[in-house]
Amino acid sequence: MAKNLFKISKQKKIKYFLISFVDLFGVLRSKLVPAHAIKDMQVNGAGFAGFAAWLDMTPADSDMFAIPDPDSLIQLPWNKEVGWLASDLWMNGKPVDASPRVMLKKQIKKLSALGYSMKSGVECEYFLISPDGNAIADNRDTQSKPCYDQSSLMRRYELIKEICDCMIEMGWGPYQNDHEDANGQFEMNWDYSDCLKTADRHTFFKFMVKAIAEKHDLRATFMPKPFENLTGNGCHAHISLWKGKKNIFLDKHDKLGLSKTAYNFLGGIMKHASSLSTFFNPTINSYRRINAAPTKSGATWSPSSISYTGNNRTHMIRVPDPGRFELRLMDGSANPYLLQASVIAAGIEGLSKRINPGKPLFCNMYEDYKKYPNLSKLPNELKDSLDKIENNKELNKAFGKEVIKSYVKLRTSELKDFNDNEKFDKSKPITKWERQNTLDC
Repeated sequence: MAKNLFKISKQKKIKYFLISFVDLFGVLRSKLVPAHAIKDMQVNGAGFAGFAAWLDMTPADSDMFAIPDPDSLIQLPWNKEVGWLASDLWMNGKPVDASPRVMLKKQIKKLSALGYSMKSGVECEYFLISPDGNAIADNRDTQSKPCYDQSSLMRRYELIKEICDCMIEMGWGPYQNDHEDANGQFEMNWDYSDCLKTADRHTFFKFMVKAIAEKHDLRATFMPKPFENLTGNGCHAHISLWKGKKNIFLDKHDKLGLSKTAYNFLGGIMKHASSLSTFFNPTINSYRRINAAPTKSGATWSPSSISYTGNNRTHMIRVPDPGRFELRLMDGSANPYLLQASVIAAGIEGLSKRINPGKPLFCNMYEDYKKYPNLSKLPNELKDSLDKIENNKELNKAFGKEVIKSYVKLRTSELKDFNDNEKFDKSKPITKWERQNTLDC
């Protein structure tokens, strides 16, 4: 039986609910609903005009309704009067196929039919910057290798503590916070969970970090590459498949600790990596991060080739421990739901076709890439990845041809807007358009 949101609002003294959904571009859209109206909203949803968001609709289309998932409810730790709800989009009595949360749930259902569930965790990197977005917030954070710098970390103690305290209160199990490889960059880690819950929490985390940064008169950005000479914002994902309480990826007798099932799942992701880049690296600015020149610290920490390895951060996929692997391609602009859905869709094909990922490479890929000329390279710009996914029969089948068509159409229109004003050139400074359209991604 579904939780009664009106009753919960009385018990927890929630006065308003944010009924939210994420569109195809990862933008968080919401309506603020007073608690007395939540009974109807829980059943019928909050109404939205689809054309007003990044969804392939017209002003003539019927209203769509965001039906909240009561299990996703989060009472804002910094504002107890408000409860946040993740929602699924419906139109004309049916789920909207291009609703990212619906897309993820469809892939979860397919995986469940095979007897599996996917658990995942994400590592969200972000910069704390000035409100105008032009500089990092801490003018004393100037080291060429600032990663793990205690002084810079502790100068932001009050802000980071507040975010971490919120995660503790919400039961996420946060376990470490650190200054990352770029000046002004931070990362906060919490426990992995089932992939839908992780996607909901990923969505909320970005909202929370931005909101709390504003409380401290700062701005937080997950933009893939906000500064040319600094490491970009990644969003690494750790993946494993389970049957009940059993980790199906674990094989203690394998050199890397992975089962045949894990290798097949991995094979599907590697086969489709160039196409999946359109979801993992969805913005024009994303392609300043991958295939990039070394940064101020000496390394980009982002991939350029499609390869996997053991505990080695120079490859697209790393196996840090037995029973799981880390995908290092995603960046901070990735849509939380499409990230998880894409991994499952590609992984399922890997399972069904028993795709062999080939042998792992134990090398420094940043230095030794010329020794492997036959390795497939990742796309150099957004148009390349859009072309890849548009012509990818397997992913068109997995998500639905119309959904992929809509996504490509919308991103292509964004590209046209960019090209009317700028020209993408990695050797040139980050454009004004990129900052205006990606700083708050």
